[in-house]
Amino acid sequence: MGKKYNTAIKNIDTTKQYKLQEAIEMVKKSAYTKFDETVDLAVNLGVDPKKSDQMVRGTVVLPHGIGKKVRVLAFVKGEKAKEAADAGADHVGAEDFIEKINGGWLEFDKAVATPDLMGMVSKLGKILGPRGLMPNPKTGTVTFDIGKAVKEIKAGKVDYKTEKAGIVHVPIGKVSFDSQKLYENAKTVLDAIIKAKPASSKGKYFKKLSVSSTMGIGVSVDVSEA
Repeated sequence: MGKKYNTAIKNIDTTKQYKLQEAIEMVKKSAYTKFDETVDLAVNLGVDPKKSDQMVRGTVVLPHGIGKKVRVLAFVKGEKAKEAADAGADHVGAEDFIEKINGGWLEFDKAVATPDLMGMVSKLGKILGPRGLMPNPKTGTVTFDIGKAVKEIKAGKVDYKTEKAGIVHVPIGKVSFDSQKLYENAKTVLDAIIKAKPASSKGKYFKKLSVSSTMGIGVSVDVSEA
């Protein structure tokens, strides 16, 4: 490990579980890079993601956003094109953008589409799917209410989904955020994950919880307090 990392870790008791607010403050204090790191919340859930009825996934709009401009591409036509543009979409179109993406263009962070265009958009599955850019009705990005979808993404809507090990990683803001804003974003995510608990999940639902910055040390959080 580097000198800055070793200096930062001295301020954190890695054997201790902190209260959520304390953990966030520790992450802010121990950040040592020159760029504004993203703060990440990691939740280890007591579920088996291999079972379809125990997959935990969804979306949540963070009250204070994620501190980053999100470029939105809207696959729309006709009146929906104006609706998407008015809502703040950065790129609006259909066949023209499908052609650009097939040519290697990927200058966007999120994509939304109306259901009637998913037939043509789905042909981009091999390109967009592995990058997590494919519009999906489960995350609210395939909808006729395209204006609402764009506005929510711009306001700080994030996706969460259990990985193979049953862990959910969600960005909750930047190190430069006030600790209270990070705390409120984290609580919003935790509330959403609690509400998404599968009925078939037995035993302890929240097994482990931690907060970290992009290059920083993971700080363990007291699950019962959080």
